[in-house]
Amino acid sequence: MSDPEASRVAAKRPAGPSRGGATGPPSKTKAEKRAEAKAARARALARRKRRAVLTTAGSAVAVVAVVVGLVAWIAYAISQTETPVATPSADPAPAVTESTAPFPPVPAGADPALSTKPAATAGTGPVTALKATPIVQGAGAAVQAGQTITVNYVGVTYADGQEFDSSWNSAQPFTFQLGAGNVIQGWDQGLVGATVGSRIQLDIPADLAYGDNPSGGQPAGTLRFIVDILSAS
Repeated sequence: MSDPEASRVAAKRPAGPSRGGATGPPSKTKAEKRAEAKAARARALARRKRRAVLTTAGSAVAVVAVVVGLVAWIAYAISQTETPVATPSADPAPAVTESTAPFPPVPAGADPALSTKPAATAGTGPVTALKATPIVQGAGAAVQAGQTITVNYVGVTYADGQEFDSSWNSAQPFTFQLGAGNVIQGWDQGLVGATVGSRIQLDIPADLAYGDNPSGGQPAGTLRFIVDILSAS
């Protein structure tokens, strides 16, 4: 067979397998190509979503870190500006306490009876003049008019012995200038010459006390006082 004839024959033959017996990949249909394109788009969309999630999470972590840092900075700034708490002094000033002086302030060597409130009772018989009766005789100096003396006392009405005044009730002795008119005349006159440390009973008629019709709540009539002379200066 001549070459031209061989060429015609070869052109009419169907294409056979390639050398080695292997065949090429089959061509894809349009449906398969559309399916592959759709899958590729889905994979691309999934990758974009993952990137978005990672980006959002990273932003949130960054915001939290900024907030934590800001809070820590504010706390540090406050700690640097707060006034430090004062600590107790190693040698604090002594506390002021009330006086613990004993009551009554009985003079040294005085009769112990002056440490106890006396019992003042009602009198008997009329009192027409001032009468001073020593109950306890003190060993101190005699008091004089013009001196400042400190006394304890109990006062009762002479007729019935009802108490109307007493320095013992307030635990506070009474200090005054004798003979200066700061007390009733029965005191100014009846205590002159009594010795410090004495307990004196004074029966005082109304005219040397508050009178028979006093104002201001004072007791009327004859009065009885028991007076302890604690000091004089």
